[in-house]
Amino acid sequence: MAQPKYLTDIGRIEGIQEQEREKLRRITEKFVFRVNDYYLKLIDWKDPSDPIRKLVIPNADELGEYGRWDASDEDTNYVVPGCQHKYASTALLLVSEVCGAYCRYCFRKRLFRNDVKEAVTDVEPGLRYIAEHPEISNVLLTGGDSLILGTPKLRSIIARLREIEHVKIIRLGSKLPVFNPMRIYEDEALLDTIRAFSRPEKRIYIMAHVNHPREITSEAVRGFEALHRAGAIVVNQTPVLRGINDDPQVLAELLDRLSWAGVTPYYFFVNRPVAGNRAFVLPLAEVYDIVEKAKARTSGLGKRVRLSMSHASGKIEILAIENGKAYLKYHQSRDGHYGRFMTLDCPPGAAWFDDLPGNEKYWKKPAKKTDSVVSANDLPDAPRAPGRHRNVVWTEI
Repeated sequence: MAQPKYLTDIGRIEGIQEQEREKLRRITEKFVFRVNDYYLKLIDWKDPSDPIRKLVIPNADELGEYGRWDASDEDTNYVVPGCQHKYASTALLLVSEVCGAYCRYCFRKRLFRNDVKEAVTDVEPGLRYIAEHPEISNVLLTGGDSLILGTPKLRSIIARLREIEHVKIIRLGSKLPVFNPMRIYEDEALLDTIRAFSRPEKRIYIMAHVNHPREITSEAVRGFEALHRAGAIVVNQTPVLRGINDDPQVLAELLDRLSWAGVTPYYFFVNRPVAGNRAFVLPLAEVYDIVEKAKARTSGLGKRVRLSMSHASGKIEILAIENGKAYLKYHQSRDGHYGRFMTLDCPPGAAWFDDLPGNEKYWKKPAKKTDSVVSANDLPDAPRAPGRHRNVVWTEI
């Protein structure tokens, strides 16, 4: 199969009525739009509530005033340009500001603006930092989408990481296994790269972003199989999203179909309160209920998934929400509080850790590095019109 054709002009999407296209064009002037013809074929254009459509086609709520650009304070985790080090064993290299799909719910929506630059073309500072810190055992290549990188560039980064003895795991964050699976199984050089550098004692993991079971097509399964045969381990993570997968039966089917394809269900995430994402947000109690009902419908393999919030202070696992109480645990902690158990009141509308009364007792808001860095949080929370952006460049810390 030939590689799909990408479209960045909402006016060229034939499934959208002309009147609606004009309304959506205003949104794409503020938030990037990019999709391909393979993925568009998954949409049922007769259904205005089609979940695949909602994943990639803009919605009017994106222009509303809601949330922050950087809801998890990622700007406080930068140690050198393009490299975050929040948890002791893990470093993130933002290697791409381009995605195959610009999912409308993306928690890094701030990257897809002309005035923000976090990913870097020169990864040397990040590689040097990782080499100098032996506590870092795994590195996540992300962005954007790591598999958007050309294979020679991706191979060179992976090869450099494999020269660092203490880096045992390399993770590639990507939507492409379901958005453009042909990128996987038609690129023999990519598969050769994985064969060369995913070893029995030092694996490459593909962190797939599958949000709905309908994304798992025969092409996607073929891509998963190609990755498995090349020696990669494939896992999946998705937020629970209003109007897309907020149905126990849909989530259960997703867990089953992932497990059948040999893809480990890894995380269900609470959607972060990011600017432009109001349409996808659900109350915590509702998210917990949906996930538990979905897990009840699947096998133990599907039940491995964890429900978590990627908060500024760490990954907070939701153990239970019952009778107006939230029972939580730090699954990862920025400040070394791994395993800390928390019981907090959970008001009906609470949708994030900060909404829970008393949350401030358990964490301290990280300090902004404004002395040396201009961050996305220094920009207005409302989207800015084209032509009014200012250049933002990360400086070394």
